[in-house]
Order: sequence, then structure tokens, then C-alpha cells
Amino acid sequence: MSETTTATERATGDRADEPAATGERADLLAMLAKSRHFLRFTTRDLTDEQAGRQTTVSELCLGGLIKHVTATERGWADFIVTGPSAMDDFTAMTEADWARRADEFRLLPDETLASVLADYAEVARRTDELVASLPDLDATHPLPEAPWFEPGARWSARRVLMHIIAETAQHAGHADILRESLDGAKSMG
Repeated sequence: MSETTTATERATGDRADEPAATGERADLLAMLAKSRHFLRFTTRDLTDEQAGRQTTVSELCLGGLIKHVTATERGWADFIVTGPSAMDDFTAMTEADWARRADEFRLLPDETLASVLADYAEVARRTDELVASLPDLDATHPLPEAPWFEPGARWSARRVLMHIIAETAQHAGHADILRESLDGAKSMG
């Protein structure tokens, strides 16, 4: 799929080589596409240095937020396919594991805004294809071990997708604040 393929084309299957998402799936993918757009839009016309700058008391930067949302979406999409083995057992993570996870929120010296945006576009494409082709949005997996999940809880593919949408929308709002703090530019208002 080219980078110019629109969310509408993905949702409606206007490309012959892709499955069409209809009904609920098309609606969910359209909501996700809108949140992705706002998140990406916050980085328009930025340099790598600007994308890596912390503009608030938070450790967040725009490039790091894109990386985090990318990793989150990738992990949850993999969870839909393979279950909890696709994700870390957060109860067993070491200090080094947590440090690597913290790097997910930073634009590291060897990374560029263009490269993290390209990775995000690829993950988005894969998620959209997965959602369009899933046999059943009701299929469930047990959640991975983590202190923030109820023990024994299961999530359906639908709930995972709604979680990805919520995460993306929340972080698009964070990104809007970071961008406005950087140079006064607004993305959503």
C-alpha cells in the first residue's frame, strides 16, 4: 500500500489487493485514522531536534510519543493474533527492561522524526489490514501479567481495538499540548 492510500480506501477496500472493512470495522478504523491523523499532524514542519525536545515538565517529546503509540499499537495488534505471549510480562521486568521501555518515550540520537513516522505508518497499515481480515472481533485472549490488569481478565479483538483508539486519541491530545508549548502551533483547535 502506498503512503498516499487514505483511511477511507483502507476501510472501504477501494484497493483491489486489500480486504474491505465494513460496518463496525469501518467505523472503528475511521475513528482510529482520525486520531492517528491528529497525532501525526502535531509533528508537521518540525526538525528532528524540535521533535525530540521536552517542552513541558513531562519527559514526553513529540517524537517519543509517536514511538510510544507505534510500539503500543504494534504490541496490541500482535496480541490480537497471538495472545499474551506477544507482550511483556510486566511483573517480571528488570530495571534494564524498564530503562529500555523509557527510551520508547524519547527520540534517541540515532533516530529521526521521518523514521519514526514511517514506522508508525507501517504499523498502522498492518493494523488496518488485520482488523479488516479478522474472522471474528469477539475472539478473546487472556491479558498478559501486569499490575494494572485484573487477574484472569480476557479482552476481545474489539476491546483491544477500542483500547488502541483510546490510547491514540489520548496521546494526540498530549501531543497537541507539547506542540503548543514548543512553538504555539495548534493541531486540534
